[in-house]
Amino acid sequence: MTFSMKDELLARLLRAGGEPISGQQLANDFGVSRTAIWKHIQVLQEEGYILETVKKKGYVLKSAPDRMDAARIQTHLETERIGQVIHHFGSVDSTQILAHGFVRDGAADGTVVIAEEQTAGRGRMLRPWESTAGKGVWMTVILKPDIPPHQAPQFTLVAAVSIVNAMKALYPELEPEIKWPNDILLNGRKCTGILTEMVAEADRIQALLIGIGINVNQKIEDFPQELHTIATSISAELGREVDRAEFVAKVLYYLESYGDQYVKNGFSPIKALWEKASATIGRHVRATTLREVIEGVAVGITEAGVLEIKTASGEVKGVYSADIELC
Repeated sequence: MTFSMKDELLARLLRAGGEPISGQQLANDFGVSRTAIWKHIQVLQEEGYILETVKKKGYVLKSAPDRMDAARIQTHLETERIGQVIHHFGSVDSTQILAHGFVRDGAADGTVVIAEEQTAGRGRMLRPWESTAGKGVWMTVILKPDIPPHQAPQFTLVAAVSIVNAMKALYPELEPEIKWPNDILLNGRKCTGILTEMVAEADRIQALLIGIGINVNQKIEDFPQELHTIATSISAELGREVDRAEFVAKVLYYLESYGDQYVKNGFSPIKALWEKASATIGRHVRATTLREVIEGVAVGITEAGVLEIKTASGEVKGVYSADIELC
């Protein structure tokens, strides 16, 4: 686990469960002065953590804000690789852009780039993505799977299945559905988008960048007026706020589990999970591609993750990339 000293300190305070930890003990453990510990404590307080100093006993963490610090996520983490390195930021233009830089610098498999806010978040086809500060999950996961480049798009479906099952595990009252290829819906309204990008050579993947944007604790009025009927959040559907760090850890758990399963056993097991959660299959759809508009009934996806649409004439057409409208 790779953390900054501030995150290591926060992790110690979280693990203490409300019991005081002596400043001298922390200084000894970290090999720094008590003044250095005090400075990190001040930074945590500025970030919204409420700490109390108990005379002759030390520091006690009394309450924590809803932040996605590496230490907060780590307390819930169940993975072996994904999330062992977390780069957490307050405000960035785009975690996807930052992730490209980390890949160039040799980022490890499973590195997570996560932010409280994005000022230039983007989805498919360079569309802007509303990334409200402190309300959602805006992250990019860097993966280095041993698969050929032509299989990279299937990881979008792996990610979708992972997010859906993370929601079901933590919030069983929700019924998330996947709209092909990369949208997750709650009660028919979008709460999640996924953007998969590849850094590759001719015959091998250097890295996959799985960009994930999830509306978590927004109220409907937090969205622009034009999105009120088509966007939602986990909190809006549950009627209560949720712990974003806990949710991130669960998403990373399923992403590692299903990603490893895909690399080992192929797409079939993931395909079955995807179809089970699909909001698209069996529905009349309109698919707008770069070249044409295809209307018909979505009958399934292939082993390559291609959407198959049966038109009125009975012809089954494969759609590799398109905007899908459920009719």
